[in-house]
Amino acid sequence: MQRSQPLAAAAASMAGDGVRYQASRLFLASGIATKLTRPVGAGPNDTIEIPSDSVDWEIELVVVMSKLAYKVPEEKAWDYVLGYSNLNDVSARDLQFADGQWQRGKSCDTFAPIGPAIVTHDAVGNPHGLRIQLRLNGKTMQDSSTDQLIFGIDQIVSFLSQTVTLEPGDVIATGTPPGVGFARKPPVFLKPGDVVEVEVEGLGVLSNPVVADQG
Repeated sequence: MQRSQPLAAAAASMAGDGVRYQASRLFLASGIATKLTRPVGAGPNDTIEIPSDSVDWEIELVVVMSKLAYKVPEEKAWDYVLGYSNLNDVSARDLQFADGQWQRGKSCDTFAPIGPAIVTHDAVGNPHGLRIQLRLNGKTMQDSSTDQLIFGIDQIVSFLSQTVTLEPGDVIATGTPPGVGFARKPPVFLKPGDVVEVEVEGLGVLSNPVVADQG
């Protein structure tokens, strides 16, 4: 699956353990984060090159837009959704925290693998009740459901479209559940030789090996 459009990371977060878990996202009321992506993004089985020893994972359900959307009301948002896919929002925490903002730490080459396919909205049905899991070397690190999203997909699409025209092929990341590496005690980060699998129910499995920066 090739991606040439921008990736907008909606400030959506997910709930966990009875509390709201921000996981390096802004809340929807505060704004959005954007990510720079190369014309062809990483996909299934592509390597994730890590530029430091502080690179982390974030599984997310992503929404792919089907047509131009501007000032869309929530009740019509679904008319603009083509489908869904898996995303690993790989994040260099050292860059992210040093900069005090998200873009550079989430935009390194090979970050943000998506796939293995786009599953249409009709085929998925209700996207707000899907199990969402990330496994690191076979061990489950994140395990939740999209019913824990603090903001629904219809709310996110409507909110973004109030000020930005969303175009066909635009990708919106919706938030990650508890279990990311930097928040663990002790922290856990990606290292060469690791294999990361992300799986949203019904969307297949996105698997990527981890290697050292090849630059």
